[in-house]
Amino acid sequence: MRIVPIPAKILSCRALPAADPALLAGYGIDQDRFTSIGLLTCDQDDSLYAALDQATKFAEVEVVFARSFYAGAAHASGPFSGEILGILAGKEPDSVSIGLQAAVRALEDDICFYQPEGGGPAFFPHVVSETGRYLSEQAGIRAGEPLAYLIAPPMEAAIGLDAALKSADVRMAKCFPPPTETNFAGGYLAGELHALEASARAFAEAVLDVASRPTSGMRGSGAGRW
Repeated sequence: MRIVPIPAKILSCRALPAADPALLAGYGIDQDRFTSIGLLTCDQDDSLYAALDQATKFAEVEVVFARSFYAGAAHASGPFSGEILGILAGKEPDSVSIGLQAAVRALEDDICFYQPEGGGPAFFPHVVSETGRYLSEQAGIRAGEPLAYLIAPPMEAAIGLDAALKSADVRMAKCFPPPTETNFAGGYLAGELHALEASARAFAEAVLDVASRPTSGMRGSGAGRW
């Protein structure tokens, strides 16, 4: 079964070169370190998390806020809300501008969800060859180490993660069991890059298998049906 990309869409992108201190405090942003912020919304939360991480590799910025919205992009609060709000912060407006550009470029290049050709469950079999400061901290690994970022609907995620963990010498760095804000599930896997690439392929294959045979477990083995 062939898979096709679902391009991520940036729905809004704005910068505040000198954000009000009360706003920074309200979002838990360190006013002694940061004065400028850049805000993005996107219709794919996990894609933007990965893109925000990419920004930290190209600019002197930090991901100071990144939260998924409840129920997902299909039930967004407004036309520019999407599935997530991400905020980058820096000391200088130029750093924030470079960070925003890097995040947008990452989404335009190759960070997105996929689905079976002809329709089916969306899933995220993404491998980060070198993590930035954000995802490495989230996963509990060192910046620059690779990471498999694997997300799918609940059943597909459980079957997929099992296949991914058994396919190569990798370990679970962090698990996201359901329910999450968007009701997807998944995890971060750590290990060598070649092993993580193999685990992502195994994850995708398992997701596709569930999509093609969602009720195969209803057949008993040996004695017939349960």
